[in-house]
Amino acid sequence: MTTRAGLVSIVQRDLREFPVVTLLGARQVGKTTLAEQVRALWSESQAFDLEKAEDLAALANPGPALAGLRGLVVLDEIQRRPDLFTALRPLADRPGMPARFLLLGSASPELVKGASESLAGRTSFVPVPGFSLEEVGASAIEALWLRGGFPRAFLAETDEASLRWRQAFITAFLERDLPQLGIRVPSQAIHRFWMMLAHAHGQVLNAERLAASLGVTGKTIRHHLDLLVGTFMVRRLQPWHENLGKRQVKAPKIYLRDPGLLHALLGLGDARALRSHPVCGASWEGFAIEELLKRFGPDDAYFWATHAGAEIDLLLLRDGRRFGFEIKLTDAPSTSRSMHVALADLGLERLFVIHGGTRRFPLGDRIEAVPAAQITTLDLTG
Repeated sequence: MTTRAGLVSIVQRDLREFPVVTLLGARQVGKTTLAEQVRALWSESQAFDLEKAEDLAALANPGPALAGLRGLVVLDEIQRRPDLFTALRPLADRPGMPARFLLLGSASPELVKGASESLAGRTSFVPVPGFSLEEVGASAIEALWLRGGFPRAFLAETDEASLRWRQAFITAFLERDLPQLGIRVPSQAIHRFWMMLAHAHGQVLNAERLAASLGVTGKTIRHHLDLLVGTFMVRRLQPWHENLGKRQVKAPKIYLRDPGLLHALLGLGDARALRSHPVCGASWEGFAIEELLKRFGPDDAYFWATHAGAEIDLLLLRDGRRFGFEIKLTDAPSTSRSMHVALADLGLERLFVIHGGTRRFPLGDRIEAVPAAQITTLDLTG
């Protein structure tokens, strides 16, 4: 469940079971607002914003400063003080757990040295995405696709205002947020790389080609990609492959996770510009995949493709069953040979064709066409 109310319930549940809960998501995605909603449910709480000088000063000696607190303790932008993970370890192991800790981070534990090791087994990780289709409603699907899920971008008064906010976000991310993580790569280099990924959105990663275009090594490309994946800007969708007697694609596909940032990087400020741009179909594909992963979770998610041309855009493994998803912008989808090959070779339980129309209808045995606006009605448990 990706509504804010649903996330509050998940955080409350995890706080009953773990001494530490970590909210992970991009900056400006709504983690602080979510934390405030959780705090309102606690009779005793304290919050520290690690971007504020006074809060940083209060935690100069974190062990004693945190040891006396009770109830819920919120630490916002935790990646700015990775030493706090070590300080939290003994506090999380105290008998009776007099305090629970809610950490808010804008970088994955893999990017923050010591985070995973220090709190292993002591914290749950709760991903916080931008607004989802479930939150904004089916009637707002076009705006969500164009503007993306960052609250301020989606809620802007006009498309122009939304685009300005997203462009400012990109600048701040490159010039402020990455350096605060200790990343010393020039912002211009990351921006050029990000732009190239925007033009290659939805394609299989070719690190050597990107390296040649930028005049760097393949190792540098993989490092830059790790940075954007670790800060929740890019999704690296891994390929599924097994012994089928066919040559299968084994490199990942790359998607910009927020369609609004994709469109801002490409200068697409309104629906007309988006619909006429060559990236339109790939943008729709990435948007639908993100909404599916918000609904069903990102674990055990893959794409599948053979060198002979058979493929499906998304493969989800759930409870020992396999579900396939093919994404089409058209409002009149039909089956293809590729779909039937995937259905048979992968042993899919069902294959859903997510499309841009308004009608849901069967396309064949175990194949169903589902409007993207109805992703929130899909159920894989039946």
